[in-house]
Amino acid sequence: MSGHPLAALAALLKTAPLRLATARAVRAQLGIDAARGLPTGARGPLPLSYAPVRARADHRRPSRELGRPSVTSWPRSIAAYAEALRQGRLSAEEIVRRSLAAARSLAAHVPTLGPLCDYADQRAQRSAQESQARLREGRPRSALEGVPIAVKEELDVEGMPTRLGTAFMPYHPAKADALSIARLRRQGAAVIGQTPMTEYGMSTLGTNAHRRMPRNAHDPGRLPGGSSSGSAVAVALGVVPLAIGCDGGGSVRVPAAYNGVFGLKPTYGRIPLVGHGSPGTSSVVHIGPLAGCSADLALGLEAMAGADPGDACSLLQPELAPGSLDSALGRGVSGLRIGVDESEWQAAAADVSGPARAALDALERAGAAIVPLRLELAAHAPAVGYLTIALEAHAALRAVRAEHERELGYDMQILLSGLDAFAPDDYIDAQRLRASLRSEMARALREVDVVALPTTANTAPPISDDEARSGIIDPPALHAACRFAFLGNLTGLPAASIPVGSDAQGLPVGLQIIGDAWDEACVLQVAAELERSGAAQVMRPKAAIDLLAG
Repeated sequence: MSGHPLAALAALLKTAPLRLATARAVRAQLGIDAARGLPTGARGPLPLSYAPVRARADHRRPSRELGRPSVTSWPRSIAAYAEALRQGRLSAEEIVRRSLAAARSLAAHVPTLGPLCDYADQRAQRSAQESQARLREGRPRSALEGVPIAVKEELDVEGMPTRLGTAFMPYHPAKADALSIARLRRQGAAVIGQTPMTEYGMSTLGTNAHRRMPRNAHDPGRLPGGSSSGSAVAVALGVVPLAIGCDGGGSVRVPAAYNGVFGLKPTYGRIPLVGHGSPGTSSVVHIGPLAGCSADLALGLEAMAGADPGDACSLLQPELAPGSLDSALGRGVSGLRIGVDESEWQAAAADVSGPARAALDALERAGAAIVPLRLELAAHAPAVGYLTIALEAHAALRAVRAEHERELGYDMQILLSGLDAFAPDDYIDAQRLRASLRSEMARALREVDVVALPTTANTAPPISDDEARSGIIDPPALHAACRFAFLGNLTGLPAASIPVGSDAQGLPVGLQIIGDAWDEACVLQVAAELERSGAAQVMRPKAAIDLLAG
């Protein structure tokens, strides 16, 4: 639904009878009633902590010392940027200038492919000048020295507003960077601007009537996925080699899959949420990197990770030894046990599961063992996730609903109005089901090293210009996008989307790998092996821009 019918429904939902009827329809479409109908024994005790449950105490594994997967001409990796800067083929100032120009050039496309909603020209150029001085003196801070990055508008960036996809939040600039962004800057990265997101991150499809949202990098008639829409498009089109997103129900992994790049949702607490634009409002939100290869995911994660007193959950993480993620890329997968639940895989479209299964075959040829699993509650994870994230947002946005309801997009108005009609115990019941789901995943990960699923049940859905302008509500498409995502968010386990081919229409397909708590190294190990075998690769979109060319 879009356009005038969408606006009419938003107005009519002010009446209680229609609100109740709409809520009933949505509950049925999204599987919420089916989850509520599960037997009492499916529910665990109400959790007092959302810290991830660790299945194993020791994640040490032998390495075959294979090194990083070889770097191809596309996408341009951070290592390629570092080499160009070290050799003096390009200056940091020129790279940042090209990056900003590329973003503006893509914004001029019709429909737009522009991955930025706000530009940090002066600060980025100043950062680049400082990087160039360090490079001339032979003292770069890291491989990120002088490399352009982009940041989702959900995280504080000093001097820029943190507007979370809204039309009404004030343009007051943030006084300081989010901790994750400050850490990247300390490594020498240059923030070129903010990437647009869906309003409050409540849609994984990628529409927002308040923004000129970029279309899919491979087909402008398709959605980019969300809510980290601009971050995924920025990487896919070559504007930056690394972008930062947030993931509450697939918001890093879904756009990564739809646009054919790598995306990682780390363990809950691995990257502190200090400086998140809506602090303390959700128990499922993670900060994570999007990139063009596994090595760049590892580099981005290591730069942002580490405990901080401002995020109590982050204090639980074991120390991440410098370089440990990068070294994991050379382990290979010989002897690795990969769990596959066939009943879950059947929920994906055939043109999604086909390339994803081919990737599993490549892992098996490399020495991994594919182990059958049965995750009884996994099919209900989306419903539990919808209840969790939506009702947490409903409570967090109480003042917004009272003061700015008419300034919200019609889709957000309908969502929040419909939630008024939900059952009073929906949230508590969802958390008890979540507790059982967390235990089920921990049991599975005592038997296998990782669990493999498609990232999404579909490839990028179509979108018209009118629908993009007005916003849309499409519960079946939303459910297909989120079908396999919430399993990682509800458990807090690390999960990556790896590009593993395309469907018959040339749209990218993602394979999702979920690991044990604090074991991002194993997830990256699998991603690297898929690159090494050729089963994982980023397709170059027609509109892509090579910043290092010439």
